[in-house]
Amino acid sequence: MKIELSNFLDSSCSKMKEIVSILKKNFDYVSVLGTDCHGKQYRVNKKSTGVADSRWNERGFVIRAAKDGFYYEFSTDSITDTVQVADDFSKNSVKAAFFETENFKVKRLPIIEEEMLQADFRGEVLLNPDECNASQKILDSMNNIKNKIVAVSEKIINCEVVYEHVNVSKIFVSDKKTLSQSYIWSQGYLFVYATEEDSIKYNYDTFSGLSGMELLKDMENRCEDTAHTALKILQSERIKPGEYEVLCSPEVAGLIAHEAFGHGVEMDMYVKNRAKSVEYMNKEIASPLVTMHDGAASVKHVSSYFFDDEGVLAQDTVIIKDGILINGLCDQVSALELGVVPTGNGKRESFRRKAYTRMTNTFFSKGKDKFEDMVKSIKHGYYLEKEESGMEDPKNWGIQCVVLYAREIKNGRLTDNYVSPVIMTGFVPDLLKSISMVSDDFALSGSGACGKGYKEFVKVSCGGPCIKARAKLG
Repeated sequence: MKIELSNFLDSSCSKMKEIVSILKKNFDYVSVLGTDCHGKQYRVNKKSTGVADSRWNERGFVIRAAKDGFYYEFSTDSITDTVQVADDFSKNSVKAAFFETENFKVKRLPIIEEEMLQADFRGEVLLNPDECNASQKILDSMNNIKNKIVAVSEKIINCEVVYEHVNVSKIFVSDKKTLSQSYIWSQGYLFVYATEEDSIKYNYDTFSGLSGMELLKDMENRCEDTAHTALKILQSERIKPGEYEVLCSPEVAGLIAHEAFGHGVEMDMYVKNRAKSVEYMNKEIASPLVTMHDGAASVKHVSSYFFDDEGVLAQDTVIIKDGILINGLCDQVSALELGVVPTGNGKRESFRRKAYTRMTNTFFSKGKDKFEDMVKSIKHGYYLEKEESGMEDPKNWGIQCVVLYAREIKNGRLTDNYVSPVIMTGFVPDLLKSISMVSDDFALSGSGACGKGYKEFVKVSCGGPCIKARAKLG
């Protein structure tokens, strides 16, 4: 089922073009981005049921224009009176340019050059959550999942089932481009809480994709496994700190790709001299087994789109190839400053926010090793299975990743001995160079959000194959 562009944006396109035409008389470059995103989040647990608007809902426009090498931006939720909007832009727009570090003068940037292009994109889902009576079907499915989880054991004291969908529509207009896109992404969570004596532990599972209500079937198929693992974690102990051979699940491998490395190649950090990776460009940074990608066009997942929030078409960027760092990620304005080509990574939290260089779908490419052989290769180590959080340090390349649980590997066998939680630390190049096996399977996870520092959250996905490495655990 194709996802149609919102009526609001469809009817606003002519107004967007009028604004471009008016402002182009006084500016060297003008563009308008229109967004209309709407969705719902559903929550079900043992005691309550709730439905709320998605935090990703937004509707409005952002205008960008350039004159004499300076870029200006202005956002508004209405463009009905185009003359008034153009006047408001001229009076109230915010200068969006870089400052020189020595004398604090604003740098003049080149004018964005575009080719003529008119194109649109329509995503598809199997079951559209915007359809009539869809809400009741969603809640019925979620209650069924909840009941299945609770029935697993009397030790399960509560569970929470969360499903969220967002319908995304965007139009980008300049004097040379008219682009439109519409698609739906969905995400789901299962949280299971178990108790025994004075101990309470939990497990969770996540689900995501460019999909509709069909995601709920995946959640149902895995809900009992999520509950059984919660019971295993209930018996877990803390790990003895040390350096170990580890296998990282696709989810944890994605955490490394995103947190430990992806932030370090966001090239707006190059402009601010806040990224160590600039010193390693075209040098060995990882094992020859490692190839790493980012891009909205590299795979189909929650951070896939036809064009970014600056009207740059989606791309597939190879960041690391056979262990060599060859590319960074770049938004449009940073690319002008650095003299490089933008990679389609200019993303805004909303039309009210600035565009930054942001990751999209970030992942390691799959290898040739079988998971069973990877387990057999380890005399004593751990299989890290469920990521909790990560912290990036683009300037110094330290890594700190928190994993909910890991399973012990002894004499080439995966045991039922669980440790929880687990903290992985180290120096990024050391970790990446220690990768000695890469599995032939592949998975992505996109149920979370990525902040630029502590703010500016956007949707991303990350993942890859299972990787074998050496890491410090505690």
